[in-house]
Amino acid sequence: MVENVIWPAYLDAALSRAEGRRVSQELAVEEPTVEEIAKAVQQIGYDATIERDKAYSREPWADRGRVVVRGADDSTKNDLVQAVAAYVVAMRE
Repeated sequence: MVENVIWPAYLDAALSRAEGRRVSQELAVEEPTVEEIAKAVQQIGYDATIERDKAYSREPWADRGRVVVRGADDSTKNDLVQAVAAYVVAMRE
């Protein structure tokens, strides 16, 4: 079973692509939380586990956590991140 990790930095509008953002500026949000990401992953239909004590390698000073996604064997990581970002944007509207 494939496990994908989604870090909040992937969706953070305050970061540039070089700093770790993986979605377009239109899909990025300010200060995404692991709770929002996990809820979006579950809305898509995959299992999500929150790991709060983890820090993204490009920002080791910030323990924002991460979301581990299980069961996403049928999609690429990029497709998964794009879909999660779209759900987070929709949840905030």
